[in-house]
Amino acid sequence: MNKLRHGVEQYLAVRRALGFKLHEEGRLLNGFVDFLEKEGSADITTDLALQWAMRPTRCQPVRWSRRLSVVRQFAQYCSAENPRTEVPPLGLLPHSYHRTAPYMYSDEEIARLIAAAKLLPSPLGLRGETYRTFFGLLVVTGMRHSEARQLDRDDVDLTDGILTVRVTKFGKSRLIPVHTSTRDALRRYATLRDRIIPKPKSPSFFLSERRVGLNRWTVYSTFDKLKRQAGLQSSQGRRSPRIHDLRHRLATQTLLRLYRSGQDVGRHIAALATYLGHVDIASTYWYLSAVPELLNLVAGRLDGEHGSTL
Repeated sequence: MNKLRHGVEQYLAVRRALGFKLHEEGRLLNGFVDFLEKEGSADITTDLALQWAMRPTRCQPVRWSRRLSVVRQFAQYCSAENPRTEVPPLGLLPHSYHRTAPYMYSDEEIARLIAAAKLLPSPLGLRGETYRTFFGLLVVTGMRHSEARQLDRDDVDLTDGILTVRVTKFGKSRLIPVHTSTRDALRRYATLRDRIIPKPKSPSFFLSERRVGLNRWTVYSTFDKLKRQAGLQSSQGRRSPRIHDLRHRLATQTLLRLYRSGQDVGRHIAALATYLGHVDIASTYWYLSAVPELLNLVAGRLDGEHGSTL
């Protein structure tokens, strides 16, 4: 093992011990070391870092900037022991990140998606119900799909209807209360799951027919198949639907209900941020400008409070 690859392992171990997960960073840095080895370089240089960062030609500039940023942080770590290390200066490949407006699913689109999930081919009779319940849970709770995948049986209280999300993004844990109809749907799934797979290989709440928890990439590929079957495609001016947009839908619909009912959104936004697991309420307030209807409601509220001169 060369020094740089050993350095990657040490660097990731130190940062992960501080609570960072660094899944993507680990993959990128190992790819960067592979590139350096092919180039015959034992040291990090700015020129090689730039070459590697810009290797994927069919991507947005923000992706190049992100790749270079990962190398820059690693180079800063390496420079403490290797004075030949060049740390790429700030300002190279600059790009500001702009969050794209989410795809807003209609109720009818959600119904088609869930119906398509129920019809998935299933040798044991579990796969369709697994994905029907899994995506249905994302719709009604706004959970990150990784959070739902990582739920264990002990995390799902089928008596009181409480989900426990443990140390997820930003190292936060939280409790998610669900409606009685959601609790009942989870209970029906659990009963079917235990009847079909009485001896699972995993404590995961959601199981594949291989008796283990759902795989991240299998969830992605299944969703892509379902959205095509449900006819959910991007149109002019709209981005292609993503799993994560189910989370956006919950946040947006909650804010819309608050504004339409004339409630004080400021009093509820902190609770919504906590429910969604946002690191701060700024992430929740972003939805006010992300969806035109919400922005119009906010403007109307301001006009009503301060007069039409605003």
